[in-house]
Amino acid sequence: MDVTDIAKKLGLSESKPVIRKAAELRRLCDIQFDCSVIGIGEICKAVICLEIAATRFDVMVDRQSAIKLSGMSEKAYNRSFNAMQNGLGVKNKLDIRELAIRFGCVRLIPFVQRGLSQYKDQFLKSLPATRRASADFTRPVFTAVAFYLCAKKHKLKVDKMKLIELCGTSECEFSSVATSMRDLCYDVFGISREKKDPREVKGNRDLLDALPEKRRFEDGGYLSDDAKELPGKNKKRKRASSKELDR
Repeated sequence: MDVTDIAKKLGLSESKPVIRKAAELRRLCDIQFDCSVIGIGEICKAVICLEIAATRFDVMVDRQSAIKLSGMSEKAYNRSFNAMQNGLGVKNKLDIRELAIRFGCVRLIPFVQRGLSQYKDQFLKSLPATRRASADFTRPVFTAVAFYLCAKKHKLKVDKMKLIELCGTSECEFSSVATSMRDLCYDVFGISREKKDPREVKGNRDLLDALPEKRRFEDGGYLSDDAKELPGKNKKRKRASSKELDR
């Protein structure tokens, strides 16, 4: 199927520059590497070239329609998309400042920058030393997710699906990165209702149980197994004991 025919199915028939760029990328792909070796058929190759080209011209493409047209699963399509981008030396770039201007959230810029920096540090610390050098944070999905989470934390509305399309990823990958960012950098990306109850975190409970004399019920602490009565009841018992002695 010709690139022009596929462009019509994706609603890109009016975007002549996108079609020309996609055709150029397809020819370049044929010269530089054999897509069939990595399991990418001709139709899928054309679809991916169109999506890459559309991104370069800031034209939106329905990722789900592209996946359906490629005849591949979402996971396989995303893998093929990344493989072709790397093979062609072409990568989508998302600039935090451009995103902030596009969505009208300029005040988020320093929060997103700080969050991304902190996330990279924490993520690298979680990796074995041998894998740290190969960690790639240049993919636009990281910038998009960081921007989305910061907007959510500051109660600003941002179109999640538009962000997913802009960074050329899937909802599944977007959610996975979001979970990772919240887990590693909760203070920057988390929101109050997502925070776990300290009583459910075994590590915290063990620490508190080791120092029961440092804990007060009215401060929000919980009772250890050997202290089942409330402080108020203990005081009443002491008063009762004093009265019995007076008698």
